[in-house]
Amino acid sequence: MKTTILLVDDHPIFREGLRSLIDNCDTTVVVGEAGNGAEAVRLVGELKPDLVIMDLTMPIMNGIDATREITKNFPDTRVLALSMESDRFFVVEALKAGATGYLLKDTVFNELSEAISIVAGGDTYLPRKISTLLVKEFLQCVPEDMTLVYQNLTPRERQILQLIADGKCIKEIAHNLGVSNKTVENQRQHIMHKLNLFTVAELTKYAIRSGLSPLK
Repeated sequence: MKTTILLVDDHPIFREGLRSLIDNCDTTVVVGEAGNGAEAVRLVGELKPDLVIMDLTMPIMNGIDATREITKNFPDTRVLALSMESDRFFVVEALKAGATGYLLKDTVFNELSEAISIVAGGDTYLPRKISTLLVKEFLQCVPEDMTLVYQNLTPRERQILQLIADGKCIKEIAHNLGVSNKTVENQRQHIMHKLNLFTVAELTKYAIRSGLSPLK
């Protein structure tokens, strides 16, 4: 059974060329076209396509708002963003709106065909360029103090911090690590000094916030 596709782009000549390529595939067929987001939402309601290939910058209703409406009201229809926009704002907002794939229009058709198959199958598709962009965005948003646990503590100290956050007492930690109670106590004091913390409760909170221990 072929994957049914709705093409959404405000340039008819682009839609015409893309439709020709998609219809020539054995596994895909274009069932409709839209020139703006509002029209796309209406046609999804009428045609119930498996997949929408969505441009983002269009008149009347942009592709991000259209994606949000489609994924909210027609959850069985997947959205693959295909845009000229490589700015992180468009990528992040399209994914937040519910798109499960994002490709740039300078991609080759073989990659688009692969993305269609993956997204229509229920998985997410992001090319390396977009994945790299998102990773950089994530790293820029990580608070500086979230990385201090790895910069300031030794592997053994991180291990002890995790065990403390897991509720282990000094004796249990010493037994698990095969060291004396005094050694664990000294290392706990070093950890607290390095992190400028003063109680076990503060250590536990810090470990959870830093991802060393799950939230209880």
